[in-house]
This record gives sequence, C-alpha cells and structure tokens, in this order.
Amino acid sequence: MELDPWCWHRCQRVNGHGVASGIANSDPQRSASPYPQGTLAMQAPFFAALGLDLSAYWLGTLNLSVAPAWWSLQQPDYHFPNLCWTDLHPPETFSFWSVHLRDLEQRRSWPALVYYPHPETKARHWQPSSVLEVLAPWIDAFPAGGVVELGVDPSRLRLHRGDVPESDGCGLHDFHS
Repeated sequence: MELDPWCWHRCQRVNGHGVASGIANSDPQRSASPYPQGTLAMQAPFFAALGLDLSAYWLGTLNLSVAPAWWSLQQPDYHFPNLCWTDLHPPETFSFWSVHLRDLEQRRSWPALVYYPHPETKARHWQPSSVLEVLAPWIDAFPAGGVVELGVDPSRLRLHRGDVPESDGCGLHDFHS
C-alpha cells in the first residue's frame, strides 16, 4: 500500500475580494477593481514566460480558511521576485506551491496551486493568515461556506493552532524562502 504524501486539512471556502478573477467588477456588493479581466488573467502570460503554465486552472482563486488556525509557508515550487505585470503599482513577488483538493467523500480530487502574492510587495487585498488563495480547475457546486480537504506537503506548508505570531501589521502568513 502506497503512503499518502499529503497531509489533509479541512478548509471552508470563504468569499474573496473578487479581484483575481475580475468578479468584483460585476458584483455590486464588492468594490470595483482597476483590473477588468482580473489580475490572474493579466499575470498568467508573465508566469508562463517564467515557466509556470496556468492554463489547467480557472483564473480566479478559491479562498480556503482554516480559522482560527494559521499557515506558515516555505520552499515554494515557483518563486517570481519583483514581477512587473501592471503599470498601476510597483512590481510584486509571487510564490506557488503544488497542493491537492478533494471532496469530503474522497471520490474526486483536483491538482491545485497555492497562489501567494507576497504581502510586503502587494498594494492591497491582503488575506488573513488563516486563508490560502488556491488555483484549481473549475469546480461545479462549490459555494462559499462549502468545505473541501486541502492536501499539502507538511514540510513546506504547516498548519498551526494557537496565536498568530507578530507580523508586519497585516496579520499575514509566516513565509520563509
């Protein structure tokens, strides 16, 4: 019997800002975004040129919460420092980790990526340390509030219970390259 290399955590889908997908511009309950087609559609060609093809993924994020726990992240699969993808703000740094999603019945699973715009280079729309932004293929019938399991490499993405450590004031993930 093969051992499962993933450590699985139940996560709840929470609403995001709608900026990565561009949904913010069609949802009157959200603030409009200066990125009409969404940031991921704009960033994808830059990531592809650097070796990360996002064509297998829906160009929006699933925001997965483990609150009140929090994540620490290290050794990404992809790391793109100071990427200049728009003239609306300074360059940003991005990291990505390979992960898996599966439904609670464990009948379906999907390859996925943690999408991590580094908060120290991100102008706005930060996420709390309990939330990971995940890229995945389109998954039907997965509403906000829905629960899914996230499979991670526990040596690189660690779930912590208890108080979040002091940060730069944004309450963001603890990251080590």
